[in-house]
Amino acid sequence: MNGTIRVGNLFGIPFYIHPSWFLVLGLVTWSYSSGLAVQFPQLSAGLALLLGLMTALMLFASVVAHELGHSFVAIRQGIDVKSITLFIFGGLASLEKESKTPGEAFWVAIAGPIVSLILCGIVTAIGVTTAASGPLAAILGVLASVNLALALFNLIPGLPLDGGNILKSIVWKVTGNPYKGVTFASRVGQIFGWVAILSGVLPLLLFGNSGNFWNLLIGFFLLQNAGNSAQFARVQEKLTGLTAEDVVTHDSPIVSANLTLREFADERVISGQNWHRFLVTDDDGQLVGAIAVDNLRTIPTALWSETQVKEVMRPITESTTVQSDQPLLEVMQLLEQQKLSVLPVIRENGVLIGILEKAAIIQLLQSRTQPNPA
Repeated sequence: MNGTIRVGNLFGIPFYIHPSWFLVLGLVTWSYSSGLAVQFPQLSAGLALLLGLMTALMLFASVVAHELGHSFVAIRQGIDVKSITLFIFGGLASLEKESKTPGEAFWVAIAGPIVSLILCGIVTAIGVTTAASGPLAAILGVLASVNLALALFNLIPGLPLDGGNILKSIVWKVTGNPYKGVTFASRVGQIFGWVAILSGVLPLLLFGNSGNFWNLLIGFFLLQNAGNSAQFARVQEKLTGLTAEDVVTHDSPIVSANLTLREFADERVISGQNWHRFLVTDDDGQLVGAIAVDNLRTIPTALWSETQVKEVMRPITESTTVQSDQPLLEVMQLLEQQKLSVLPVIRENGVLIGILEKAAIIQLLQSRTQPNPA
């Protein structure tokens, strides 16, 4: 999520806060402090505000616990959790990849609501067993009811909510196709999005009352994210079964490390090839580095005939290469994460096959989207 602020780690998981969270923190603090001040007039304004802030922070701690529930189950399945982020609509645990089976996906999805229900039960039990009264009882009541609402709201069967992921796993189990599960759950999520929008607008249109602003925000949030999920599922389905080697660029810019700079310039640069950067291989065809056309400027022209490419090339780290049999979907995600447009493709023994361009993946997706001519 763009613009987030990293505030530390939770059990080794990077923890971020979106700036929108501070707005919600302020609104929740003000709302609950005002409610406490009305309900308990003996409270001073400062104490009511402090209790409101503590309540708001405990509510968001409940959201974090909800996301940790998803995260811990995912980690037990061998899935890395990239981050947990708090934002205007709650929290989001970003997982490295999907679960391998519909059963595993089900447990990752339902873990969050289970944690919220457990918290609701614990807080309720504390209130009952301690016979809490006054502001403490009111705060415990709010924590219990919000955790219950958090669990029930997230169980709505539409993406991107937990209930949508549960529905996705069920459809996946029935059809054997995870992408059909995502598509179906996304459509249901879009329906709930429209329902939320209408519930926010209709009171204004029919009765002249003020519309529900939060319902509108939630509706647009569901619509956008459900649509994105469906679109990504379509991309995943089109790339299924393809590997990095399937999209390697023909006539990739590759040169031998033993070429002189003069030979390199004559054969590759002056000959009309429009590449600005070339991959360098040794006698066995293994990738050893890269050389850019601009690197030629660092060597006087008079020395080009006695200077070899390997003396000027820059090394390439393994992290910037992909294996030839690596699923194309993983490669696309890597390109997005690292903000790259090109990656070298190598075999297991280090032999270079060529380059894979992001534009080639996009072109492949476009070609598979276009209808076949009659």
